[in-house]
Amino acid sequence: MHRISSIFIRTRASNLCFAADFLQGEHSHHFTVKFSRHGPKEYTVNCHQPCTVLEAIKSTEKYKEKVKCADAKVIIQLGKEDKESIVPTHFPCSCISDDECLIISCKKETIEEAQEQQNKIIYPRDRYIVFFIDTIGGVNAKSKELFRSSVVKQYKTLCVYGEKGMTVEAALKRDGRFIDDLGKFSLSDNENPNILTDCTVTVDNLDQKLLKICLPLNKRKISVKTAVEKSGSDNTDEIYEILCQQFPDLKKWMEERFSGNSYEEELTLRKEDFGKIQQSFSEVHRVRNLLKLGESVCKVVVKDVCQGTGFVLFDNFILTNAHLFEDKVDVKKLQLDVDVWALFNYDDPEPDTNFYHFSCEKTLIDFDVELDYAILELNPEVPPGLLKKFGPLPLKGEACIIGHPEGRLKEMDSTCIIEKEKRLKAINDHLQPYTDSKFIIQSINQVLKAQGIENIMMGGRDAEKVVTYNTFMYHGSSGSPVFDALGRVVGLHSAGFTYDTSIFDPKRKESVIEYAHPLLTIFKKNFGRFFWTLAPL
Repeated sequence: MHRISSIFIRTRASNLCFAADFLQGEHSHHFTVKFSRHGPKEYTVNCHQPCTVLEAIKSTEKYKEKVKCADAKVIIQLGKEDKESIVPTHFPCSCISDDECLIISCKKETIEEAQEQQNKIIYPRDRYIVFFIDTIGGVNAKSKELFRSSVVKQYKTLCVYGEKGMTVEAALKRDGRFIDDLGKFSLSDNENPNILTDCTVTVDNLDQKLLKICLPLNKRKISVKTAVEKSGSDNTDEIYEILCQQFPDLKKWMEERFSGNSYEEELTLRKEDFGKIQQSFSEVHRVRNLLKLGESVCKVVVKDVCQGTGFVLFDNFILTNAHLFEDKVDVKKLQLDVDVWALFNYDDPEPDTNFYHFSCEKTLIDFDVELDYAILELNPEVPPGLLKKFGPLPLKGEACIIGHPEGRLKEMDSTCIIEKEKRLKAINDHLQPYTDSKFIIQSINQVLKAQGIENIMMGGRDAEKVVTYNTFMYHGSSGSPVFDALGRVVGLHSAGFTYDTSIFDPKRKESVIEYAHPLLTIFKKNFGRFFWTLAPL
């Protein structure tokens, strides 16, 4: 059995505790690690902050000295017993007992599909269910391929974890060591094989159980994703059925997050905050003006890399974010194998889409990592630029963003500027649902600090240099123009401070606050020389 490590709670003041009344949890425990199954030496790992086991082990000098393979080829054995059980590299450190011993080894092939750990929240042990999957399959699965690598069959079990409320299917998919297309399966209890747990059931009753994967007779079904890809058409009935099956879990999670009337209260507050904004941007003349300005907004596609948003400044020059081209630029020149396209009029859904696209020159007109902007030159003429609509940065009031979130059709989001004195309160309000768990608050704090959120807070390095707000457009909208209530473009949307807290979709993220760089700041920097040389008077 694995028990949660001790958590000591204390109250303290901090420049960035996100609320003066938040208690800061102190996470501290230790375990040992061996780099040879037969060797006698064990090295102590002191874990002082929530993280994955591999992150904790990587903090030691011995890991850098002993392990030379990629993370996906690492195997972590739990305990000293001969090839007993192995955990995934993203296993939460909170699920490792004090004085537990882990044995690290490297393999020549990929054991585990890489998991995205950036901004991932690590919960305390009581939020997780830990169970064990036998490497020998159960009914109709003894001869089936179940694992990404046959190497794992050298061990007796795979130790798997899932947050309470997560389905068995989601837990195994997130694990990374199982094949992608297990299909519809069930788990049989090794102590009583007649007790079966369907893959769509939550993991809540599986803690510390030893289980086998069982498959349907004669036919191993495939996942919805694979079925859609193979058939070439969407099976909406099947997708609808899956959503219905998962709804009770989603409802339970929502009830836990918004206890009592807290959801209604939160909704009322948001309605009050956005009432004036909706009124301002619901005026027909403002909407008409924004739609006209939106014609100059384009979807930026860095082929086989990422997508973002940009807008025409003047002539055929596009302003967007520099981070879209990370590691793809050498001295203001795109690498030879990197192609960039700008898509305009990407507004209507299929089959009515009638967008047009232009390629970008390989040489960037300007590129600045600090202010996160890049100036691209398109080959032909494009819609009129927004430079003539440039305005000063407002300290408060309404704002509107036009962009292509997640590469979708062009969207518009009205919001309001969060004054620098109120940024802390805005973050506090967002994190309010988690105040009952000091462990989660500490984990979120750690994730946000690693992204540099302290820099935009009062007294921070960039507190006066950016404008902040809340918007749903924080994925794929990098480079979007930010307009004020008068329809003037005032900022370049850059990014948000995000964290991963989803039980059902590990890739979903939430953002506590987003920010943009003022256009005036960009003009004042090196871009000023370019601006005064080429911009029309």
